[in-house]
Amino acid sequence: MRRREPEGHGPVRYGPPFPADGLPVLPELAARMAAADHHGEAQPAGGIPALLEAACGYWTRRGLPCTPDRVTLAPGAPPLLAALIAALAGDHGDILAPRPRTAWWAPSARLLGRRLFPVPAPAGSGGIPDPYALLETVRRVRAEGGDPRLLVLSVADDPTAAVPPPELLHETVEAAAAEGLHLISDETWRDTRHHPHESVLVSPAEMLPDHVTVVADLAGSLLPVGWPAAVARFPDTAAGQDAHARVLDVLTALGARLAAPVAAAAQYALDEPEPVTARRYATVRLHARLAAAAHRTVLAGGALAPPPQAGRHLYADLGPLREPLAARGVGDAQELEDHLTARLGMPAPGGHRFGDDLGALRVRLSTGPLLGGTDQEREAALTAPDPTELPYTRDMLLALGAVLDELRDDTVRREPPR
Repeated sequence: MRRREPEGHGPVRYGPPFPADGLPVLPELAARMAAADHHGEAQPAGGIPALLEAACGYWTRRGLPCTPDRVTLAPGAPPLLAALIAALAGDHGDILAPRPRTAWWAPSARLLGRRLFPVPAPAGSGGIPDPYALLETVRRVRAEGGDPRLLVLSVADDPTAAVPPPELLHETVEAAAAEGLHLISDETWRDTRHHPHESVLVSPAEMLPDHVTVVADLAGSLLPVGWPAAVARFPDTAAGQDAHARVLDVLTALGARLAAPVAAAAQYALDEPEPVTARRYATVRLHARLAAAAHRTVLAGGALAPPPQAGRHLYADLGPLREPLAARGVGDAQELEDHLTARLGMPAPGGHRFGDDLGALRVRLSTGPLLGGTDQEREAALTAPDPTELPYTRDMLLALGAVLDELRDDTVRREPPR
């Protein structure tokens, strides 16, 4: 029997690493954290008023106006999502999500004993389930005695790095509304679109404001991965007010409060002063170039991958290389994860970590590990004319290409003569 989890790791305890930017901490953020370091008092659950004001300004600048009593913060996206599920899904409500999906969604549901039903996402539109498949899944779950309450989706996706078209999103939102589902829109990666003038990002909260709660992990574009902070925006309705209160109850019961230094850095980042926006712009541009180079390498090696449109990752399908992989003992996503992680010296989590089929040979490749080197070298990549030509990055791309070329060449050798 094939292993479904790495030895010593259960389905909740193991999760793929968040796609970090690989860069040194912005000095202005580090200064805010250092200045707050001597404050040891506990923060209130949800955040202090100044932090809530900053979070509200962040959403308002994105066309989602709100008031501080409709936002809350938590020490990371997973505990925030767990609190939202507990507050919004009732005692026994079921959850629907696209397939594949962000890795940290399912563990939050599992911890609460809730069922999560996958709905296929159309090709090239990861993060948003197909509206007709959504309706069929809701019908089937109800026919089996289930009670679907929540749909979790993403408008800028991990793992597929897709930004779905607004027309598909609109159809899916309408289908969800018709079935009485509340939507949780994960917008962690919304500010990391590689070509913002070529892709249109619309929040479901703009389409269905009374029935959408928006969440974002600030590690997507504002804070380092190791400083956990996430924000939620609730609908401006009586139901939204009630959900906000219940989420605060859950966070309080869990003791899920931001540390004062992280809260100070988060408040500064959410206000989006010039140093923060300049670093974000440079970081997005850098990782867009790295993702494009990795995408070209994957395609040249005989594998498949949708063009990455956002984030710091891409989703590669090595299905065309199945035969040479099988000759190396690789027959499923877990074995592919083990193989590539060992060969590349960087995490390559299999698609099964994201709810994809175990038998599909898919992996998420992050661009952060392509930077390597020292802090000075990584920071220099922000302004390099061509970051893919930096020594460490070039070597990592060559290593990825060499692994795939070896498999592709074996495929060619196995083809019968014509």
